[in-house]
Amino acid sequence: MKKIQVVSWSKQQNIATVIIDNPPVNVLSAEVIEQLSAVADEIGNDSDVKVVILTGAGEKAFVAGGDIKGFPDWTGKGVELAKQKSLWLQEPLNKIDRLPQPTIAAINGFALGGGCELALSCDIRIAEEQIKIGLPEIKLGLFPGAGGTQRLPRLVGKAKAKEMIFTGEPLTAEEAKQIGLVNHVVPKGSSLKKAVELAEKISRYSSPSLSFAKRSIDNGFEQHVDEGLVTEAEYFGQVFQTKDVKEGVEAFIQKRKPNFVDR
Repeated sequence: MKKIQVVSWSKQQNIATVIIDNPPVNVLSAEVIEQLSAVADEIGNDSDVKVVILTGAGEKAFVAGGDIKGFPDWTGKGVELAKQKSLWLQEPLNKIDRLPQPTIAAINGFALGGGCELALSCDIRIAEEQIKIGLPEIKLGLFPGAGGTQRLPRLVGKAKAKEMIFTGEPLTAEEAKQIGLVNHVVPKGSSLKKAVELAEKISRYSSPSLSFAKRSIDNGFEQHVDEGLVTEAEYFGQVFQTKDVKEGVEAFIQKRKPNFVDR
């Protein structure tokens, strides 16, 4: 039996675009989880990719959520089974979170439950004005298990994250922007265009400097500020060993545009 392709990616210049196409609402099915994990591996190993965009096919949903129809099989079967399912759901999102390249979520429709958690695993989020985003799992008698209880409070603060998770109520795009959950709100149908514009701007810069900056932010954020400053200094030391920093500084002194070549 031929496997249906529900996650695909393409590369234009240095920008990879990942599309989740699991109609009607791009649910995080087992096939999506497995293929998303494989795609993350492929992109992470592609030295030509400088920026990654994730979006959903169609106009209705980015990713509407997890595959709730499969949840009954997880109920009452012991703690270990459900724990392993949570880790399984987290795996591809963790891979996206840990990609060396900057990642942008182009949220073109509903981003609920697992869809919100997928967006949270990206570095930057662009939301269309009509979307709703949130974590409604509490309404099913459970709570987010694909990273939502960890990534959301780190992004918007504990109190707001608790309110969202405890009530299960989704936010509008503007409300999400007000609390820092999304970076930009754009008109309907233009999230991918905005994501590409932003990706093109980022991709002009050096791959090593982007990667080191991302790691410095992510790793240092989990540390005390004093430890984080040491982490920053370590990556700062590493970036100064690259060809691109030499090129960038020389270009500035010579008043010309730099030609970054490092991968």
